[in-house]
Amino acid sequence: MDASSYTASVSSFFKRLVAAVDAVDPDLVECDATGDMVTITASKTGTKVIVNTQKAVHQIWVAGKSAGVHFSRADDGRWMDDKGKGLELGQWVAECVKDAAGVSIKV
Repeated sequence: MDASSYTASVSSFFKRLVAAVDAVDPDLVECDATGDMVTITASKTGTKVIVNTQKAVHQIWVAGKSAGVHFSRADDGRWMDDKGKGLELGQWVAECVKDAAGVSIKV
């Protein structure tokens, strides 16, 4: 994947992620987005889920559920974990948010 495709794919995912979190009551979960990172914070506990770009290797990294997972874009366009565990990026972020804040999102 070239740099332009990577940037467009990350931007698309980040927009969907921010929209999904923004649809939730801010008394439960908040979202802060910069160009390269989205930080989701559980309002009651302060627990964070961090989604960050890894531009040099064209990956997205997620810190949540006491783990850090790297995702690469598969040939079919999905972002899948790079360890072959079958984790899909949107589902993993949703699981991390559920674990941190007790709310469900769909990315």
